[in-house]
Amino acid sequence: MGVCPFFKEGQVFVTDISKPDGFCDEAWKTISHYAFALSHGHTEPFFGGSWIENPEVAITCCNDGIRPVVFKMETANE
Repeated sequence: MGVCPFFKEGQVFVTDISKPDGFCDEAWKTISHYAFALSHGHTEPFFGGSWIENPEVAITCCNDGIRPVVFKMETANE
């Protein structure tokens, strides 16, 4: 089946709460709530701080069970 056709390792997307151009619809449905929280000043660590202690970072993945893509999402401090 191969790798996901939508993403390449190391790709970077910068967005607020809008799906970036070329971003997989299914992946966006899975991770968009993290983008929303991060872009609106989320202050508590995700997952109860059990393994991600920085509240400006979320690690998540799409819902493709055969070829999942892992995303590291960070707040961009401009």
